[in-house]
This record gives sequence, structure tokens and C-alpha cells, in this order.
Amino acid sequence: MAEVTVNQFAEVLKVPVERLLAQLDEAGIKVNGADDVISDEAKLELLTHLRRAHGRVEDAAAPRKITLKRKAQQEIKVASTQGRARTVNVEVRAKKTYLNRTVLEEEQRARQEEVDRQRAAEEAVRLEAERRESEKRDAERREREQIEAEERQRLDAEARARAEDDARRDAETRDRERAERERVEADRRAAEPARPTPPAPPKTRPPEPADERRGTKYGRQELHVTVDASARFKKKQFASRSRRHVQVSVDARGGEFAQPTAPVKRDVQIPETITVGELAARMAVKANEVIKTMMKMGVMATINQPIDQDTAQLVVEEFGHTAVRLREDVLEDQLRAQVGELEMRPRPPVVTIMGHVDHGKTSLLDYIRTTKVAAGEAGGITQHIGAYQVQTPKGPITFIDTPGHAAFTAMRARGAHVTDIVVLVVAADDGVMPQTIEAIQHARAAGVAIVVAVNKIDKPDADPDRVRNDLGKQNVIPEEWGGDTMFV
Repeated sequence: MAEVTVNQFAEVLKVPVERLLAQLDEAGIKVNGADDVISDEAKLELLTHLRRAHGRVEDAAAPRKITLKRKAQQEIKVASTQGRARTVNVEVRAKKTYLNRTVLEEEQRARQEEVDRQRAAEEAVRLEAERRESEKRDAERREREQIEAEERQRLDAEARARAEDDARRDAETRDRERAERERVEADRRAAEPARPTPPAPPKTRPPEPADERRGTKYGRQELHVTVDASARFKKKQFASRSRRHVQVSVDARGGEFAQPTAPVKRDVQIPETITVGELAARMAVKANEVIKTMMKMGVMATINQPIDQDTAQLVVEEFGHTAVRLREDVLEDQLRAQVGELEMRPRPPVVTIMGHVDHGKTSLLDYIRTTKVAAGEAGGITQHIGAYQVQTPKGPITFIDTPGHAAFTAMRARGAHVTDIVVLVVAADDGVMPQTIEAIQHARAAGVAIVVAVNKIDKPDADPDRVRNDLGKQNVIPEEWGGDTMFV
């Protein structure tokens, strides 16, 4: 290393030579003048003295790092293109930094302690959060068990009250029936002495006229028809069970059969379409006669061929009957008339939960109902349509839970056509999906209002604005944008 004089060292430090000599004297370094050479040990001793004078003894005693710089110049001969050698000055600069290992170990230990403190703090926060969550779950479980116990007690009390009421009513009914039977029995016993005994009916048959059995072995062959069917069997007396003989008295007088002299006119009911055979049966004529009549009218038909109402009316009038035209919507008109007369009463509103698969529809409904239906489904995915009723201070509300998988399109369509409001559940991290668009189409086809529920907004990749933009493309405009759709 090149030797440095006091004068050169003063120029490097940019201080006067006299002041540098005074500082060297104070530090106990013996120099004779400005031209004396100063060593590196003298420089470090001077630096330590100056730091001690300015209150930085600790730093001087244990420096964190020391940087040494060295510069050397050399001459190199390089051959030129003309064949003559050329001298080139080369300056080499070297720099080395020495670190205090003790300081590094202390810094590393301090960093490790800081990491340990942070980790311990995070673990304490996590344990505290778990403790609070456990306490919250325990409190909810105790509250739910208390509510269920109170509900069971209420139901048991109502069941006992109903059983006691039914038993009381049954006892009162039995008492009334017993009193009624006793009263009737008393009245019957009181009326028995005054009741006359009816005379016994004669048991012998009247003698048949002799001329009625004349002509054949079994008598005359005549058919007697009476107007009253009860007159044929006036008396049936059964003998003893062993003999099984039946004695029947028949009165066959009067009511002979008379052939009608005038044709019978009927009211024939004709629907919008009827076959030739059915029309003939309603007019009580043969089908061949109906076919002949239609051939005379210029219509060729078979017995099983359907004809319209106008043609059937012409055929009925041709036979002299009265045609009664029937309409197929008569039953609907009667039902409408009956419904119009009924008293209309309010019913609970029907709310259908719709959306894409795994967007949290059943979990949202479980939170409202305080149940765990989603945990019982295969794979956590709803595979059937379910209906639930929730009691609120303003009355009951019926919820319909529809599956979100692509294979259950028909179920979603049925759920949309029986509802008053459709709650469209959209996951904030997944956005609008094909089943979401299908649910919007079902709701519009049914003409019901849509309420959008943005779910899973606590996830790191949740983006509610993207959900609004995607739904805006489907013409579902939120209220804050000037639309008529509520976003929750």
C-alpha cells in the first residue's frame, strides 16, 4: 500500500494541517511534522480518539463492518497494428468489507425473536378467535336446545290438553247417549200397555180360478205386469232354518203390458265430437239405421267414425229427437262460478331460492331456518325440491329450495311457476353461471319479482361489482343503478 503523509491525510480529510497535528498530539500519536508518514494503526487510533471525544465509544469499540479500499496502478505493453509496442496505464481498484460476526449473530437472533413474538401473537389471536367461536357455538347450541325444549314442552302441554278435552267430550257424549237411551226406553215402556195388538195376517193362499190353468200343462201363458214392483211380492215368510222352505204370496192382478202407439222423443246430448255407434246408442236405434240416414244426407261413414257436432245434430233432428249441444268447458265454467262464490283468504307468501350449483342456496335457507339440510345431501348438493315454512312476527313464509345442477331444469321450472318471489343466489367469487341465467329466464317466464342475494362475499377473490355487471348484461339492473331489482 502507498505511504500517506500527514499533509496528504489532511487534504483527504479536508482539514487544516495544524488542526490535524493538534488532534494527533491529543491522541498520543508522535509525529514530527507535516511530511511524516502516518500508518493505518495511527489512523484507527486517531479515529477511536475522535469518536470517544464525541461520545461514540461503543461504536468505536465494536464497529459493525469495516470496508477496505485499495487502488494500484500498473503499466501494460500492448502491440499495435503497425507492429510497435504501446504502453497502457491500468488502474486496479479492490474493495473488501469485513462484518462483525457478533453483530450479525445478534441481529439474526433479534430477527428470530421478533418472528417468534409475531408467531406467538398470531397463535394467541387464533386461539382467542377459536375460543370465542367455540363459546358462540356453545351459546347457540344451548339456546337452540332451550328453544327445542320449550317447543317440546309446549307441544306436550297442547297434546295433553287436547287429550283431556277429547276425553271430556267423549265422556259427555257417552253420558248424553246413555241418558237418551234411558229416556227412550222409559217412553217405550210407558207406551206399551196402550198399544193395541195387530191382528195376525192370513197364512193361506186364495184359491186360483179354474179357468186360469186351462189350455196347457202349466196353465195359460200370459204375462202380467204391475205398475208397482212391490205388489208382486206381498209377503215372504221364511220357515224354520232346518226346512228352508219359502212361502210367497203373489198378487198378479192388473198392469198388463201395452205397446206404445206414438214414437218416443228423447233429448240427445251431443258433444263436440261423437262416433256413429255412440250416437245410435244415445238415440236407442241401430247403428245401421243411422248410417243409412247419413248416406241419404250424402255423408259416408262407418260405425266407429267420429263426426262433428253439426252433423250429429242434423242426424238427431232427422230421427225426430231434440239435440242438446254440449261444450267441453262446462265443468270449468262451473268451477269458476263456484270459486267466484267462495271467500278469498290470504295465504302465506311463497319464496323460491334459485341459482347455480354450489352457490349457497340451501346454506342460506338453513341459516334462515336454523337447520342443517345441506349437510345431509349427497356431496353437499341439493338433489330434490323441498318446501319449508318459517314463522315470522308478521306471519308464516313458505320457502321452496330448488337444486342448482344442470340436470334439474324441470324442477327449477316448476318451482318458478308456483312462487311469488324468486331469490336469485349468486356467489361473489364465481359470478353469473349458466344455471343463474336459466333461473332468470324461468322467473321472467313466470312473471315474478327477482331479489338478488350476493353470497360468499367474505372470500378473498370475491368481486360483487363483477356480479352486478354480469347481471346487468342479463337486464337485471340493481336499484342503485336506476333499476328495479333489489340486491342484498
